[in-house]
Amino acid sequence: MSRHAVPDRRPVALTVAGSDSGGGAGIQADLKTMEAHGVFGTSAVTSVTAQHTRGVESTHVLPVEEVDAQLTAVWSDFDVAAVKTGMLATTPIVERVAARLAAWDVPSVVDPVMVATSGDRLLAPEAEAAYEALVREATLVTPNADEAAVLTGISVDDEATMRGVGEALVEMGATAALVKGGHVDTDDVVDLLVTADGSRRFESPRVDTAATHGSGCTLSSAIAASLAQGAPLESAVETGVGFMRRALRYPLDVGEGPGSVHHLVALRDRAARHETGEAVERVVDRLVTTRSSRAIVPEVGLNVAGATPYAEETDDVAAVEGRITRTMQGVRPNRGVRFGASSHVARFLLSAREFVPSYRFAANCRYDERVARALDDLGWSVASFDRTDEPTADEEASTMGWGAMRAFDGHEGGEPPVAVVDVGDVGKEPMTRVLAADAETLGDRLLALARAVDEE
Repeated sequence: MSRHAVPDRRPVALTVAGSDSGGGAGIQADLKTMEAHGVFGTSAVTSVTAQHTRGVESTHVLPVEEVDAQLTAVWSDFDVAAVKTGMLATTPIVERVAARLAAWDVPSVVDPVMVATSGDRLLAPEAEAAYEALVREATLVTPNADEAAVLTGISVDDEATMRGVGEALVEMGATAALVKGGHVDTDDVVDLLVTADGSRRFESPRVDTAATHGSGCTLSSAIAASLAQGAPLESAVETGVGFMRRALRYPLDVGEGPGSVHHLVALRDRAARHETGEAVERVVDRLVTTRSSRAIVPEVGLNVAGATPYAEETDDVAAVEGRITRTMQGVRPNRGVRFGASSHVARFLLSAREFVPSYRFAANCRYDERVARALDDLGWSVASFDRTDEPTADEEASTMGWGAMRAFDGHEGGEPPVAVVDVGDVGKEPMTRVLAADAETLGDRLLALARAVDEE
């Protein structure tokens, strides 16, 4: 007998942009990003580019009538909930898309694509003036510093001028402007959302990578996808910026150039959560069934933490809620494994990954003279830091980041530490933190340390 189909109804978004044969930007990036956010992506192709990770070889712009025919086809059949524009290339196309947005009552994100990351020009100079009408119809316009200067005549070199650009774009008619700070010379990247009611800063650590191909397309598509799902504008921007932090932190190593942002990074990371949680549980089970584990449990309790492959925050780290404590017979976890259950070990692990990205699992153990001798006997690579020297910090996150930096400093290119020791301070218990790239190795190391201490 035949099976019944069970349709999956999803919001629909439309991208109006150029095609990137290299797959990292343009229509290709937009559709991947929309799909990754649970939105069905439709498209109207404005131009065909021959490009790769090193640059643009050639561009063929489609006649405005062909672009308009695509817009008509999509709009007549799909319930489009949001529109995103990218590379529009010529004045007639910009004007036609602006007229469509004026007629359609849906949120729109205008990414004013004028120059590729490689420096190749993607917009005819005479088309720049036509953008004023398009900006007037935008729910959100997302220029980088160079594009902002073209649109407003304001040179962007700091946060104050970014705010000025945003205010100018809102005065032109846009509901809001997200002025991107990736090209602004600051320590951290500041993206500034400006509306008629004020502004909001989104600050992100700057990632040392040249693999930014497709970043603008991907960010604007992520925001458009959230808008298609009914999210408020500020929430959609927050989601998009958070998504881009991870996509830039873990780029795709493709092509002979710098590579591409990772459009599916959040989706891949979510898919790995179950396996990561199970891996932590396996380590915990090994500790519970080994009596000698009791020898390495500190007074504050031991925790086992596992980070997803693309972890960015403590909610991406699985650990034992309530930690593991000693009993007369051995050890036991207080509760189960869940994501976000650890602060101390999770933050140290995330900080350590900045130096050794392959490290995904960690545990905190006791530290005393017996443990010190056991570490010597095992012959592990051991680093240390002195918490009496730590800077005053209001958050444990700062302490763990500082400790990891001190411990891993000087190990670049050499054998990374397997264990990191601190001798504690007043009110701070001495601790050994054991690290590994996989859960099985972490379990082996913890049990080896426990046996060595137990035999002292």
